[in-house]
Amino acid sequence: MSAALMIPAAVSSAEASVVPGKIVSTSPQVTAVNTALPNITILATGGTIAGSSASTTDVTGYTAGALGINTLINAVPEMKQIADVSGEQIANVGSPDIDNEVLLKLAKRINALLATDDVDGVVVTHGTDTLEETAYFLNLVVKSDKPVVVVGAMRPATAISADGPFNLYNAVKIASSKEARGKGVMIELNDRIGAARYITKTNTTGTDTFKSVEQGYLGVVSGDKIYFYNEVKRKHTASSVFDVSNLTELPQVDILYEYQNNGSYLYDAAINAGAKGIVVAGSGNGSLSTASEKGAAKAVSKGVAVVRSTRTGSGVVTHSANDDKSGFVSSDSLNPQKARILLMLALTKTKNPAVIQTFFDEY
Repeated sequence: MSAALMIPAAVSSAEASVVPGKIVSTSPQVTAVNTALPNITILATGGTIAGSSASTTDVTGYTAGALGINTLINAVPEMKQIADVSGEQIANVGSPDIDNEVLLKLAKRINALLATDDVDGVVVTHGTDTLEETAYFLNLVVKSDKPVVVVGAMRPATAISADGPFNLYNAVKIASSKEARGKGVMIELNDRIGAARYITKTNTTGTDTFKSVEQGYLGVVSGDKIYFYNEVKRKHTASSVFDVSNLTELPQVDILYEYQNNGSYLYDAAINAGAKGIVVAGSGNGSLSTASEKGAAKAVSKGVAVVRSTRTGSGVVTHSANDDKSGFVSSDSLNPQKARILLMLALTKTKNPAVIQTFFDEY
């Protein structure tokens, strides 16, 4: 496998219909090479792994999602030795532009694929900035024990030592593994296998950015072998109660950040903008200032769900008697962005904070 470029900077004519920044859909065009191998479908959404630049040393100013799924697959022919690989383009955007429409489209397509006997696992290529959010969403709504692996890259496809090709190869290898069944949605970068529930992006540009600081990794890929060490004890995938099959939209949930000298006006803004839920990235153990407490209480009085998370990056936000008194929900160890994902789905089931709390305790 080449350690240099995945592809030339110029995009082939076969990819001409793939437009960065657009939600697209193309039919699989990769021919099966060995029907005895596991059948893995790669669903592409864009991101750095599909990024392109005119310079081979540009790792920050590239165009994300410039390349289509067939270019990514053809750049790693070694995958065809471990799986019968096909690909579809779900979207082609930088991950900050992944929205609820894309999430629902992606989840429904995965569920449709995994419900058949023709697909043994799914790999999703994705930009890293919001990769953990998409992975956790899928972790809650995929209705199968078959492996789903979300993969990205920190360097664009045209960069020297691009990390995308080997990350993609490893993701397909994991998705092809029988041992990967039932482990929930996984994230693969930098040879680490992380659980969507636990792993998060921790560095702006480093290739080792995805870490599971407290709960640890599920496993690693080393010497072309997969090693699993841990299991996810929280509910996920086939055991989840959340179902998006009939949903066309998700409730609006906003995130507010706690800081010194903050006010309650941002709560008013969220309420007036139609938020059904608010996640507060609180200080320390999900602490709120006096002003935030007033804003959060007002939100609850308007029927808006409020979840206390933390801006610290790790640790459990413990539930308190004041939460029960105020109608607040504590996020357990979910960071604000993942707490938002769970709250969106919880609100499709109930507005009762006590019931929502059980979801945060169990998922």
